[in-house]
Amino acid sequence: MNLSINIKETDILLEISVEGEIDAYTAPQLRERLFPLSEKNGVNMEINLSGVSYMDSTGLGVFVGVFKNVKANNGQFKINGLSGRLQRLFEITGLSDIIDVNSQIEGEVK
Repeated sequence: MNLSINIKETDILLEISVEGEIDAYTAPQLRERLFPLSEKNGVNMEINLSGVSYMDSTGLGVFVGVFKNVKANNGQFKINGLSGRLQRLFEITGLSDIIDVNSQIEGEVK
């Protein structure tokens, strides 16, 4: 399955949009693109997952690693646009208590 990663960088914000499936096959590609960005000092990173149809534990592992890097470098990290299924995945694993996540309901981010 293909994975699309679009990165838009401004002076104050790094907006990343991910589309497709995040699994053992595509997670290394995601990690390769996000980790160097997460090591910038004071980065403000927002990741939109509204285009992600499936994610397994390898995807969660990538986001935990990126989150840790961003925090270690005094940055901000947020995940937006979670479907109900992805929101539940973050809740079950307890990551929604650690990482700033927002779900997507009826096309609107809450």
